[in-house]
Amino acid sequence: MSETENKPANAAPPSEPKSRIQRLLSVTPGDILRVALISVIVGIVLAAFNINPGDLWQDFFGTLAEVWGEAFETVTRLARGSVQYLVLGAVLVVPIWLVVHIVRALGKRSP
Repeated sequence: MSETENKPANAAPPSEPKSRIQRLLSVTPGDILRVALISVIVGIVLAAFNINPGDLWQDFFGTLAEVWGEAFETVTRLARGSVQYLVLGAVLVVPIWLVVHIVRALGKRSP
């Protein structure tokens, strides 16, 4: 007997593996039920500690705003320091480079 004789006539052909996007977007009712159940349990625990969801979100976004402000301040401070170091180094490097460049240009013979 061959393999095709052993398979039922209405058997589905082997399906292609799902892509990452398909796996990401495939949500089953069991997934939704699981998330709802976990949400209720976490809600009960948070209520036991007298935590308000509004305060939690306010603290979350307040923290994000503080992090953003600190990151912007750090980048600004680093940029100022970088410009200072650039100018400090250029005081020595640019004149030396100019001398080397002029010496090389004058040393080459044109055809």
